[in-house]
Amino acid sequence: MATNAEGTKNEAGRHQEVGHKSLLQSDALYQYILETSVYPREPEPMKELREITAKHPWNLMTTSADEGQFLNMLLKLINAKNTMEIGVYTGYSLLATALALPEDGKILAMDINRENYELGLPVIEKAGVAHKIDFREGPALPVLDLLVEDEKNHGAYDFIFVDADKDNYINYHKRLIELVKVGGVIGYDNTLWNGSVVAPPDAPLRKYVRYYRDFVLELNKALAADPRIEICMLPVGDGITICRRIK
Repeated sequence: MATNAEGTKNEAGRHQEVGHKSLLQSDALYQYILETSVYPREPEPMKELREITAKHPWNLMTTSADEGQFLNMLLKLINAKNTMEIGVYTGYSLLATALALPEDGKILAMDINRENYELGLPVIEKAGVAHKIDFREGPALPVLDLLVEDEKNHGAYDFIFVDADKDNYINYHKRLIELVKVGGVIGYDNTLWNGSVVAPPDAPLRKYVRYYRDFVLELNKALAADPRIEICMLPVGDGITICRRIK
C-alpha cells in the first residue's frame, strides 16, 4: 500500500499526464483541491474515464477533474434537462453532464472525431447514461444552422457547453444565443487560454496557443459587451466563462 507521500506523488504524476489544467500559481494548492474536494467525491465512472483519457496522446484536450465537478454541480443547481455539448473528445465533461441530468434528460453532443468518443463510450454505457446522449459526428455549425432554422428550437436548451475549435467560438455564440432559453446557461471553456490572454505580444508561447489566443480574446471582448447575457469568468481549469441569457 502506498504511503501518503507516494500517493501524492502518484496523483501528481497522473495530473501532469493530462496537462496542467489549472491557472493556480501553486501546484501544491491545486493538488490540495483535487485531493480534498474533487477526487474523494468523483463518481467511479468519471475516475475510470479520466484514467483512460490520461493514456491518450491528446490528453491535454480533456476537461480537468475540478471543472468536471463544477459542471456537474452547476447542472444540478439550474435543474438542467435539455442540454448540448460542442466538443466531446473522450467524453469526460459529457459524462459529468449525463450523470447530473434526470433520467429523461438529453444531451445533443457534437464532435468531429467519433473514435475519441468511442474510447469513453464503454464507461458511459456502464454508468447507465448512454441513452441520454445523441452523438453527432461532424462540424457543429451545420447542425446549429438547422436547429436555428426551426423556431421550435429557439430557447429549447437549458445548458450548452462549448469546448471545441476556438476560431469558431464567435460563430457558435451567434447561433447558441438563439437556442438557449432565457435564464439558461452557456459555458465557454478555455477563455483564459493557458494564461496567454495577458501575455505580452513577444511572449514565448507554444504555436497553437499563440494561434488561438486572438480568437479567445475576441470572444472575451464580445461576451463582455453582449447585452443579452450576464457573464462570470472563472479561473477553473483553463478558464470558463458562464453566460446566463437574460433577453
